[in-house]
Amino acid sequence: MASFDPSIPDGTNRSLEIAVSADGVPEMERTYTIDARCGVAVRVCAGKHLTVINPSGNQVCDFWIFAAADVGEYSSMEHLHTALGSIFPKVGDGVASNLRRTLMTITKDTSVGVHDTVIASCDHARYQQLGCTQYHDNCADNLRQALIAIGLKAPAIPAPFNLWMNVPVQADGSTSFMPPVSKPGDQMVFRADMDVIAVMSACPQDVTPVNGVGVAPGILKFYVTES
Repeated sequence: MASFDPSIPDGTNRSLEIAVSADGVPEMERTYTIDARCGVAVRVCAGKHLTVINPSGNQVCDFWIFAAADVGEYSSMEHLHTALGSIFPKVGDGVASNLRRTLMTITKDTSVGVHDTVIASCDHARYQQLGCTQYHDNCADNLRQALIAIGLKAPAIPAPFNLWMNVPVQADGSTSFMPPVSKPGDQMVFRADMDVIAVMSACPQDVTPVNGVGVAPGILKFYVTES
C-alpha cells in the first residue's frame, strides 16, 4: 500500500486555475473573488493586512496560515486553544502556529464573532460518510490545490480556522452543525505578524447546514492592504 501524501488531492476543480498570481503575490488593494466551492492562496508580508469578506453572510471560509519561510510551520487550532485559553478567537487575538508563534492577529471582525476552531475541514472521506457516492468538492482538496496553484505542496491538512462557521459547543461537550449567524458583507481582518501564506476555501458543504439551510455554497472575496 502506497504511503499517504497529504499534498495530493483526491479530485480537482477550478482552484488550480484561479490563483492571484503564479507565486501567490497579490496586487495591493485589489479585491479578488474566490469561486464557490474553490480555494485560493495569497502571500501576505509582515505588517500587511488581509481582509476576508462574506458577501452572502451564509458562506463559511475554511482558513489556514502557513509561514512563508517554511510551510512546515502552520496555523494550529490546538496550539491556539492553549495560547488563548479559549476555543473562540476574537479581535486582538493571535493565530498560533504549531511552533507556538503568532502568524497573524485578528484586528477587525464585523460579525457577532461566531466562528469555529474545533471541526476538521471537509474532505473526500467525510462526504463518503455523509452518503455521497461520487467525488464532492471539499476544503481539504481546495487547500491542496490552492498551494499547488502557486507552486507549493501542503505539508499536512491542519485543522482550519472556520470563519463564520456556527458549531455550538454544549456544557456536556456535544457539538452540532448550525447555519451561520453572520450577515451579508461581514468582514474579518488579519494583520500578518510575519511573512505568511493564507489559504481560504469557500466551503462546498451542502449536505449539512453549515452554509445555511437550502442555500447553495457561495463566493468569498478578499484583498490585501498595507495597513
